[in-house]
Amino acid sequence: MLDPIPPPRWLQDLVTPMAERWSLPTLPYHVHEIILSFALYQFIQSVVGPMLSTWLFPKIYPSFNRRTKLGWDIHVVSLTQSTLISVLALWVTFADEERRSMTPVERVYGYSGACGLIQAMATGYFLWDLIISVRHVNVFGVGMLFHAISAVLVFSLGYRPFVNYYAPTFILYELSTTFLNFHWFFDKLGMTGCRAQWYNGMVLLSVFFSCRLIWGSYNSFYVFWDIYRAFQATSKSAQLSTAEFHSLVFSPRNTTMCLDDNCIRANAEISQFAHFSATGIPPWLAFTYLGSNTVLNTLNWYWFSKMIDAVLKRFRGEDIAPGEKTAAPESIEGDASAIVLEAAATLEQQEDAIITGNLANDSKTSTTTQSIPMNGESSARRRKA
Repeated sequence: MLDPIPPPRWLQDLVTPMAERWSLPTLPYHVHEIILSFALYQFIQSVVGPMLSTWLFPKIYPSFNRRTKLGWDIHVVSLTQSTLISVLALWVTFADEERRSMTPVERVYGYSGACGLIQAMATGYFLWDLIISVRHVNVFGVGMLFHAISAVLVFSLGYRPFVNYYAPTFILYELSTTFLNFHWFFDKLGMTGCRAQWYNGMVLLSVFFSCRLIWGSYNSFYVFWDIYRAFQATSKSAQLSTAEFHSLVFSPRNTTMCLDDNCIRANAEISQFAHFSATGIPPWLAFTYLGSNTVLNTLNWYWFSKMIDAVLKRFRGEDIAPGEKTAAPESIEGDASAIVLEAAATLEQQEDAIITGNLANDSKTSTTTQSIPMNGESSARRRKA
């Protein structure tokens, strides 16, 4: 599928020399989307978020101190980003027919403009996150700053292009972030333990398990397998010409069924960067991506184990350790409700602890190291309020 938002020619020409020097040939086709998404998130944080929050919660939002307001505004951006990019990723997943037709090796070397759009929007978010981390390093700490830097650098590797196919696949982790943000908002609005938070917690845990553990682990196996097959198929690519590499990696596509020029172009763009990819995959690139993917999945399973532990504590009647915020609502009856809220609160605390190393602060956060890109998750979501 072609990128529905083509770049202005002058900007593409301006960025091309730099992109070629940095070995990022697809960057000129999406730099405008990076800029637009960065501007959108900054506008939401600076203008839309405060205005809307003041209008919706005139007695609560203005009473927050500066630190809590900052955390609130950042969570508004995170909620917007996670919802928007999840919807777009689902749209690309179901609508991009050329992407669905890719072979395992094409999923590593191939390119789709629509997948590039998803990648660009995530990159714009991570750049915004980096600026926030620099501006408020005294609030969020040096750890968050390095986290944001690594997110931008690693996610940018997709512009080689590399596993462009998987951009909308792993960005769907963001589905759970939407509900994690809602959990945070309920706490700040003094609604901890209400039925709305409980229902949200039920959806959060279900989506977390489905998207991050089942969907994520399943696709992580396939991305490992695809990269392995790409290495095998092009192990001697250094001796191949571009034409030989093209015939080895990319399958012929029958465009006789295409009804317009866009269809023909969308099929052709899959192999558009074969001339750049003919040298094969640098080992460092493959190991960087696979390493970050492994860390990501390990963290997801670790967080899930902590949620299970919180549930077992409830059944065993154990006390919660000092500093851990329990979801002890008087407004909900029954242990089942308390278990759901406790597990959701545990997830939020564990994600925060991985980045900041601090569970004691009552101002919690809501993002994940899934900002390690191309698996794309947001880092600013875990900001302390």
